[in-house]
Amino acid sequence: MQNFIYSIPTTVYFGRGQVSNLGSLASQFGDRVLLVYGGGSIKRTGVYDQVVSSLKESGIEIGELPGVEPNPKIGSVRAGAEICRRDSVDCIVAVGGGSAIDCAKGIAAASLYDGDAWDLVKNPKLITGALPLITVLTAAATGSEMDFYSVLSNPDTDEKISIDSPYLFPKYSIMDPDYTMTVPPRQTAAGTADILSHIFEAYFLKAGDTEIQDGIMESLMRTVIDNGRKVMADPKDYDARANLMWASSWAINGFIACGKSGAWVCHPMEHQLSAFYDIVHGEGLAAIIPHWLRYTLNDRTVDMVACYGERVLGIPDSDDRYSMAEQAIRKTEEWFFDDLKLPRTLRECGVPEDADLPLLAERAAASLGSAYVPLDADDVLAIYRAAFCEQEGDAL
Repeated sequence: MQNFIYSIPTTVYFGRGQVSNLGSLASQFGDRVLLVYGGGSIKRTGVYDQVVSSLKESGIEIGELPGVEPNPKIGSVRAGAEICRRDSVDCIVAVGGGSAIDCAKGIAAASLYDGDAWDLVKNPKLITGALPLITVLTAAATGSEMDFYSVLSNPDTDEKISIDSPYLFPKYSIMDPDYTMTVPPRQTAAGTADILSHIFEAYFLKAGDTEIQDGIMESLMRTVIDNGRKVMADPKDYDARANLMWASSWAINGFIACGKSGAWVCHPMEHQLSAFYDIVHGEGLAAIIPHWLRYTLNDRTVDMVACYGERVLGIPDSDDRYSMAEQAIRKTEEWFFDDLKLPRTLRECGVPEDADLPLLAERAAASLGSAYVPLDADDVLAIYRAAFCEQEGDAL
């Protein structure tokens, strides 16, 4: 097991009606907030009114930055930071899913930085402070409500980069599963796939004896798979929504990776695709992951995939570990594509026929973590090509 230091400074208010605490929490930091959110969904569902009501009851003055994009862009971060500096904002409140929260994290750091916000993305060590951030979560997916990561895109350079800094932890996160009830099925499915993929990134890494971490991850994966099916069948299932919401936080707040961090591979591969083509993050991951598992299956890794199949998917133990591993990959595909109804290929996700996959593979390979099987640009390209088409013979 690797050495580690672990600390989570985020306080969570979980459950129905917890938004009523927002005003009193924000007032700890001052009387001016910037409200950061995406499209009009929070107004249609009534979440916006509840948020504003709680803030106003505490005498909070509210500025707004609406319209944060999926795969949030650095332009929105720059605009929000300018508002914060101009209006002497004391605290940022992000309402939404990972896009709104990641954008708000960028704003929180950029507001206290004299240079351009993209400098902080390229070199997070330049982050020396951030405005306090409170999140009101409306979609279970990225786990940004309880971690110190932010993923931001720059359309001018076709870059999508994940950054981390201890200054980016939210101070408080309000998590009400009722707020996820109206998330459309496509976004629910993509978010659920993202949760599972976060666990995969830590699980498939050899780091000595990590029995505690692996056991927790296996429990989380079973929870995500079971409750993903439940919410697709019944979007109003509160307990299933609650389990997914809580799992999304614990999948990537660092806890499960204590002692076995550094494996991240599928996310860097997908980030290149969504940087260039703005595809849905969870859909791209689902198209890539089964091909990554097959491509990296060998005598050293087969036991890891077989154990996942037995302990998470219920595949009977067998001396034929390769058969178990292949069954595990097939069952994972069935969950992604049959149960969640996600696109099967990168082509279906929106990656165009003329995509420059060799360029994307080179850029992805430069940012891969220490995976359980090291990959170079040629390996990434092979995985991209396999994931692009339904039939292997049709691959680019």
